[in-house]
Amino acid sequence: MAKSRKARHHNFQTTTRNTPEFRTWFRGEHTHYNPTMARMVPANSVQKHVLKGWEPKEKFINDKTQITAFGSCFAANISEWLARRNYRVLNKDEEAKDAYVVTCGEGMVNSFVIRQQFEWAWEDKVFDEDLWHGYKAEAYGYDPKIQAETKRIFDDTDVFILTFGLSEVWYDEVTDNVFWRTIPKDAYDPERHKFRVSTVEENKENLRAIYHLIRKHRPDAKILFTLSPIPLIATFRDNSCLTSNSVSKSVLRVAIDEVVREFQDEGILHYWPSFEIVTDVFKMPYRPDRRHPKGAPLDFIMTLFEHTWCADGDIPKPSILNAWAQAAASAELFPPAMCRCILKKRWGQLQKVIQNGELDADPKLNAAYIKLCEELIAANTAAD
Repeated sequence: MAKSRKARHHNFQTTTRNTPEFRTWFRGEHTHYNPTMARMVPANSVQKHVLKGWEPKEKFINDKTQITAFGSCFAANISEWLARRNYRVLNKDEEAKDAYVVTCGEGMVNSFVIRQQFEWAWEDKVFDEDLWHGYKAEAYGYDPKIQAETKRIFDDTDVFILTFGLSEVWYDEVTDNVFWRTIPKDAYDPERHKFRVSTVEENKENLRAIYHLIRKHRPDAKILFTLSPIPLIATFRDNSCLTSNSVSKSVLRVAIDEVVREFQDEGILHYWPSFEIVTDVFKMPYRPDRRHPKGAPLDFIMTLFEHTWCADGDIPKPSILNAWAQAAASAELFPPAMCRCILKKRWGQLQKVIQNGELDADPKLNAAYIKLCEELIAANTAAD
């Protein structure tokens, strides 16, 4: 007869400042814990738990700062927001409309093509074949007038905001040059046009080259790298798009982090964690296409961007409290009744919700919800 075995129960170790393990293990000079759900409820939670270590020592954008933002389509959100808020976005100027960083700026989704624009404008580099194509597969070519316009934009820029989107690339095996996107069907040659996932080292080389080019031609300009949170629409690898997207973003995120750390002491290069805010804070803030974030999370990211990087001006900055509440409610991070009241801005009804009973069975989470509700009610009823 087989001997009965006692069920084994595995307990997860929880380490706090009050437990013996905290005093046992050396934790270095900086220890930042993964926040609990309750700690991610307050309006300043993203500043404390995501922006930590990435804020500038001094805000260097004001209404006179000349900004150029391009790269992945998330860069268009940055340009639109700053332009609406009366900041000086050069690639929104009418005289800049023909430059490729304007007409197709959000289509420059990999680090190779962003580097190409700087090399073409500043170093007069011309490539051996048509690498740049519009949305209708038309070849853009290397028009000297557009080159001069791109150079003028770059020469006048005080802050470059460069958004990188993916690491999957199509390239010419003969020249090793990388295309903006894929290759037009009519031009595709299977003998020379190939696909690959670019490496961390390749992307680091591109980011370094971009950094050095800007330092050479605009030594006083600031540089802000960001990783687009918008996932791949499709992959050309023979596996699922979701897993390919994870690799594509990871390659770029590692490359950005290593290059930012390499040059951070010079005080020129910075990182903005829009990727982490969307994917790790809001989890699934996307529209039904599962690619483009809803309006409220985008507004929160840009409100936070303005508070983080932009000096105070004549126009008051939007409320972080309200932007956070709208974004989190839109992403359904709060209890349903709380979300409904916030999204419809029904502050009297929200007061009744917190009076009618607990919002969550966890005491700390419940207390955090109630406190945020009280702050929203106080701020918005006082404004009325």
